[in-house]
Amino acid sequence: MNFIYISPNFPENHWNFCHQLKLNGVTVLGIGDADYDSLTDDLKGSMNEYYKVSSLENYEEVFRAVAYFTFRYGKIDWLESNNEYWLERDAKLRQEFHITSGFQPEDMDLVKFKSRMKENYIKAGIPVARYHMVDNFEGCKSFIDEVGYPVIVKPDNGVGASDTHKLKNDEDLVFFLEHRMDVTYIMEEFITGEVQTYDGIIDSKGEPMFENGNVTICDLMEAVSLNGNSAFYERSILPEEIRKAGRAVVKAFGVKSRMVHLEFFRLSKDQYLGKKGDIVALEVNMRPSGGISPTMMNWANGTDVYKIWADMIAFDHSEKKCDYQKVCIFASRRDERQYRLSMDEVRQKYASHLMQEGRVEEALSGAMADYMFIALFDTEEDARAFTIDVLYEKDL
Repeated sequence: MNFIYISPNFPENHWNFCHQLKLNGVTVLGIGDADYDSLTDDLKGSMNEYYKVSSLENYEEVFRAVAYFTFRYGKIDWLESNNEYWLERDAKLRQEFHITSGFQPEDMDLVKFKSRMKENYIKAGIPVARYHMVDNFEGCKSFIDEVGYPVIVKPDNGVGASDTHKLKNDEDLVFFLEHRMDVTYIMEEFITGEVQTYDGIIDSKGEPMFENGNVTICDLMEAVSLNGNSAFYERSILPEEIRKAGRAVVKAFGVKSRMVHLEFFRLSKDQYLGKKGDIVALEVNMRPSGGISPTMMNWANGTDVYKIWADMIAFDHSEKKCDYQKVCIFASRRDERQYRLSMDEVRQKYASHLMQEGRVEEALSGAMADYMFIALFDTEEDARAFTIDVLYEKDL
């Protein structure tokens, strides 16, 4: 089996996907824009060959790289980046080289455009926020008169929380309309709730091989737009209502042979869409949860999701089990802030719980702050208490 992995060096932990594929006897072929000498030894040892392009944005270069691998190794069976940014590119390359595993270009609208995602959320029986495709002041104001301020605006086809804005009044609306980029935006009613996810590895029959979920404590959208702290945790014990909603969305979207990250709101008060505690749609991501999240899933479950994913690719099943049920928390600080506990005080207080600490990758720090602590606890309550200690700022 020949597998092309696009950008295997970013995020850094993705070398594990390549490593487990190679252990399963798969021929792993990497395409990236980083110099080979800059790659880690772990990644180098996890690939059969690496092809450097000057820029992954240059489609013709990437096309030639896939053509080279096809000539050298024969038909390509899989092509993936496991990265939201490259999903459409992945699909186009699959079509060009007749790779039938994975999404094709005609599938992209439903999984990339936030307005189109709502169709399958509704099909799955999950309530969706009211929305308006941004046009002009009059059109937007008419929608706002219906749902009220605040509203959220973001690119209809966007990655994560980038270029997302919370508009609180007419002045914010005018400013946004005058300074927006030349892309299509969607405007949605504001939902008061906590972001919770369903993360799964899905086999070729659409059945889950692994299930997990995370909870965002510090809102990612606020972290991006206001340069705030970041905190979320992975939990091995998935609430049944999230499990049910996640599986329904997997079926509605026809997901097969993929790892997914499906986002929901759990309402924190009664509102238009439902009662406090109800589950409401946010958006789908047809790739693994970002950054170091897969490694955190390993720690929370006592397993190896990289292996389970690679087993799904190679064998469509896995014998890898979960050994325990815990909570793994990520809490990240901004360099320019001053905090109640120093770095050393955090290390001393939580020495027996810390799994990792260090700088957040620069490309991710805009959303996830600058310096991270990752810790493992038995309960969600303990994880939230850890977050308060790490992120509570000094009174100035």
